[in-house]
Amino acid sequence: MTTYVWDYLTEYAKEKDDILAAVQTVFESGRLVLGESVSGFEREFAAYHDVAHCTGVDNGTNAIKLGLEAIGIEPGDEVITVSNTAAPTIVAIVGTGAVPVFVDVREDDFLMDPDAVEAAITPRTKVILPVHLYGQCVDMAPLRALADKHGLLLFEDCAQSHGASHHGELAGTMSAAAAFSFYPTKVLGAYGDGGAVITADERIDHNLKQLRYYGMEKVYYVVRSPGHNSRLDEVQAEILRRKLTRLDEYIAGRNAVARRYVEQLSDLERPGGFRLPRTAAGNTHVYYVYVVRHPRRDAILEALRAFDIDLNISYPWPVHTMSGFAHLGYREGDLPVTEKLAGEIFSLPMYPSLPESEQDRVIDALRSVLSRL
Repeated sequence: MTTYVWDYLTEYAKEKDDILAAVQTVFESGRLVLGESVSGFEREFAAYHDVAHCTGVDNGTNAIKLGLEAIGIEPGDEVITVSNTAAPTIVAIVGTGAVPVFVDVREDDFLMDPDAVEAAITPRTKVILPVHLYGQCVDMAPLRALADKHGLLLFEDCAQSHGASHHGELAGTMSAAAAFSFYPTKVLGAYGDGGAVITADERIDHNLKQLRYYGMEKVYYVVRSPGHNSRLDEVQAEILRRKLTRLDEYIAGRNAVARRYVEQLSDLERPGGFRLPRTAAGNTHVYYVYVVRHPRRDAILEALRAFDIDLNISYPWPVHTMSGFAHLGYREGDLPVTEKLAGEIFSLPMYPSLPESEQDRVIDALRSVLSRL
């Protein structure tokens, strides 16, 4: 049997009755679009973050796109972000007509380097968009200071950081608004696509609810400003409502898996060799993925396949090097830390229902492969 970085079947077997009950609840409700399941999830997800508002949308990419539009981004505005992220972050920015401007990341935790941001600010800059990558938060204090100094907005990409915190503040609560994805692999994952934007600002939330519904305001057929068809599905919302009550349990499970990796693999760490992930000061980590690194990453992954272990890389190609974004004018060498990490990082299996026997298979195989390098 092949071991992969993620699997949902063990969790589904445990939660099957609740998941199927969620589906039945929606099908028997008499309301299949923007009903009580969506509004209920919005209330509960906002309450989890102790913010006033949440708008559910159809996926995490549109959560970023609509969120940026709702805070006032316009074509030609610049958005400072990172290239070490999933491409949808940048697809969403480009989709608004804005221009992504990349800064490098820190080598120890792979997160946006706040020290690199100010030099990237121009008269066209409107938003700083930190990506809370792999399950922990970017250092927000210096970004807040820069935003205040230059009159900019902060918008958080929290697709990988549900429940993570930074000096006691939850991811998503440290900016004008924040986007979440509920893709099935996420810390809080649906059984299909889904996304949401949270904010403390009533005006932003009003804009979001109008944007996701064609630009209509309550009355069907009356478009106030052209928008999108981007609604969170009722079935996914009802599933998410139930899974939200177990979010802290999922996070605890992920941390238990991470602790076992540390216990079993930390003796293999070497300067310039194998490295385990680091948690930045002030952060609680929720380990969306467990990213390790080694300069001979590709050889390691190939050797692990002989053990029937197929691992993932998040991410092997920095966005600024992709042909689809060539029009932005970046070249290899522009973001040296990001590019170095792209050749070294890989992910070990990480999900709360990961059986210890499967984790031990990976640990034993990795130890064997590293001993021969």
